Amino acid sequence: MLSRTASTLYWMARYVERAENTARILDVTYRMSLLPKAAKFSDQEWFAPLNITGTLYPFSGRYSTVTARDVMHFMALDPANPSSIFSCAKAARESARAVRGNITSEMWEVINSTWLELQHVTEARLSGERALAFFDWVKDRSHLFRGVTVGTALKDGAFYFNRLGTFLERADNTARILDVKYHVLLPSVEDVGGAVDYYQWAAVLRSVSSFEAYRKVYRDVITPVKVAELLILRQDMPRSLHACMDEAYEIFQMIATRYSGEALRRAGELHAALHFGRMDVIFDHGLHEYLTDFLGRLTELGSEVDRSFFNVAYA
Repeated sequence: MLSRTASTLYWMARYVERAENTARILDVTYRMSLLPKAAKFSDQEWFAPLNITGTLYPFSGRYSTVTARDVMHFMALDPANPSSIFSCAKAARESARAVRGNITSEMWEVINSTWLELQHVTEARLSGERALAFFDWVKDRSHLFRGVTVGTALKDGAFYFNRLGTFLERADNTARILDVKYHVLLPSVEDVGGAVDYYQWAAVLRSVSSFEAYRKVYRDVITPVKVAELLILRQDMPRSLHACMDEAYEIFQMIATRYSGEALRRAGELHAALHFGRMDVIFDHGLHEYLTDFLGRLTELGSEVDRSFFNVAYA
């Protein structure tokens, strides 16, 4: 496979997953914003999605204040924001068109129809309860794309590069969503363990489709340590960091070339740290610091993927 084709398939999957996870971040932020609070804190949650996606600076260059309406538009429908749902869907569609011969008809139809429908979404769909329905629609389209990929694509190099993009992007976004609550939305001392704290953690779990899994695994009240354990170390939780790196590391071994030794080593380090990790050590180090370190190492791994597979004559 040409390295250019492998790169396009990899990034196509990352764009689809990124659109879904942007919807998840906005979903959890919107749900948290509905909780009662003092008027002066009415929009404080809306700094969170900008901070964790690294888009606060470009947002501030265009808007004088951070409000729910402006953040929703910027992160969902703004074509000038390369990380918006709109821009990710467009990039995924352009990537799919470029590698049309390497994906199935069903994969193309899902991406193309998603892009066509998204062009007709208006600001009205981002207000009130309609916003939650829109976020669910974005997540459903991403689920559909992954479903038809697994159900129709030949398990060859194209398939594995596509899946690698999915799991690396998902690991990145799970870490960011968890950090929304723990660092950016850390409650005041009097709120810790209270009703607001509980509902914020519940919103985080729902945003990664893990609320039912939490209740099934722990059968207990929601606590920060157990939420973090579920989303970081649980190997059987589909969106956990451990599960994502399990899949990614296995794929790295299947697509390995003479150029990819460093990428495989970095993936193996991340995988081993999660496989043998302990929550008491993570919390002693600091959850925010742990997540920041993980995101930095994941970014370095992504850069190594680019060097190892896409900037060489891959064969």
